[in-house]
Amino acid sequence: MTIQEEFRSRNFSIYGQWLGILCMFLCIALGIANFFHIHPLTIIFSIICLVSGLVIIFIEVPLLLRICPTSSTFDNFIRRFTTNYMRAAIYGIMSLVQWLSIIVQRTSLIAAAVFLLLTSICYAIAGLKGQGFVGSKTLGGQGVAQMIV
Repeated sequence: MTIQEEFRSRNFSIYGQWLGILCMFLCIALGIANFFHIHPLTIIFSIICLVSGLVIIFIEVPLLLRICPTSSTFDNFIRRFTTNYMRAAIYGIMSLVQWLSIIVQRTSLIAAAVFLLLTSICYAIAGLKGQGFVGSKTLGGQGVAQMIV
């Protein structure tokens, strides 16, 4: 299945997974960029954003749990997010934290909050429609994802 066919499938878990990959890059980039603000709470929110990006790497590309040396506690934490509802929940929580950064100062972390929210919505719609989680074959495919989980 090509990327184009995946997007035509109307499976919201695939949309969520690709938005999650975009969120990963956004969170890492914006976390680093906002780390250089003067306000200490903005720096804390940027560190949280950076850590969120690193967690998203392991959530969306589960093959990395086999490749990277991680603790069993971290592996068990990441393995909780195999269903659409759990992924919607974690992305919703990460989005909420970034939305709270607006209280301190308006920064580019809002972009991360928006895309994390969109990803959460995609996974929630997939769950509500009863669509099972389908991993993109471009990002490792179902065979790889099922082998790891």
